[in-house]
Amino acid sequence: MSVPVVLVGGLHGPARAALVDRLLREYPGAVAVHHDLRGVTGGMVIRTVRSASLVLDRAVVRLEHGCVSCTTREDLVPQLLRYAERASLLVAELWDCVEPRSVAEALDDPAWRDELRLTSVLTALDPELTPSDICRGERLADVGRPGGSGDERYLAEVLARQIEYATGLVLPRVLPDPIPPADDDDLALCREILGHLAPMTPVTLPDEPLPPLTGPALCTRELAERVDPATAQLPCEARTPAVDTVVWHRTRPLHPGRFFDAMDELATDTVRSRGRFWLANRPDRMLAWDAVAGIVMVEDTGPWLACLPEAAWDAERPARRLAAALDWSPDHGDRVQHLVFTGPDLDDTRLHALLDSCLLHPNETVAEPDDPFAAFLDVRESA
Repeated sequence: MSVPVVLVGGLHGPARAALVDRLLREYPGAVAVHHDLRGVTGGMVIRTVRSASLVLDRAVVRLEHGCVSCTTREDLVPQLLRYAERASLLVAELWDCVEPRSVAEALDDPAWRDELRLTSVLTALDPELTPSDICRGERLADVGRPGGSGDERYLAEVLARQIEYATGLVLPRVLPDPIPPADDDDLALCREILGHLAPMTPVTLPDEPLPPLTGPALCTRELAERVDPATAQLPCEARTPAVDTVVWHRTRPLHPGRFFDAMDELATDTVRSRGRFWLANRPDRMLAWDAVAGIVMVEDTGPWLACLPEAAWDAERPARRLAAALDWSPDHGDRVQHLVFTGPDLDDTRLHALLDSCLLHPNETVAEPDDPFAAFLDVRESA
């Protein structure tokens, strides 16, 4: 029978370690595997395997190519398989900069599905650091936490993905206490922020029971559908004392020039924003908007469902067809502007007015010879 595997990730090492300690205490016979990636750019990581009471193994692992995916493929999976027969629960503690999705999908492999089953993806968070870290615009390399040579990701970008992909968010009590425990204000603010970024994900506060961790295997395809632009479960409009979430939903196309000019203001006036949109000069392409801490990413995610022949719809995932049906309009099919913005003290009237000013006017055409989004969207074609 397969052994349950729990991924524990998060930027905040002490919080992550505290959660792993708790899992080892509460599940007798559990074993945790952790890779210290501080030397990964040089092709070297330190692996530690431990139980609640002792270190079972500690070794330096040399990799041919220093990166997170190599560590997972070449060492994490073999170690989990090695301890699968003797452990009641396996805990894979991920390094600070590791996003859980790639590891989860590597574990969901038919080759070892009879021995390992991924049952939970938990992100441990420090309630004092999370509100500031989600606003930080530094690259991981600039703060000494890259996931490999050439890692261009931003700290806030990684934290957002760790939060939004997880099946559970945990604010653990860090013990022993040279570190002062989080006060009630920190906990309340962090919980409030998480309620906006991942409103459907359960949050466990210190001393609350953890969600069940030994059930059936997760489906990583369904986990991906929760965050992929075409099917993402985007937050709804919400206002709380410290944080607001504003939703903008329209069915007219955007003027590429005006929207491009508004991008900086949209990104810097909000902490986190995401969604899908369409440009008047690219009517067949679903575009993804992803911004955090002032850093904007725009991506072409493929055709709108309305642009495909009906015979091709059956080949699309049910979640994709459902998302299209919810956004469907008689004139434009599933083409939609669906953007969600989160931050403190957001003025929804001003934000809506700015975005509405970017829409194509009735009878207006796009006359600009140059596409300002070409640098973002046509890189592959020019490569």
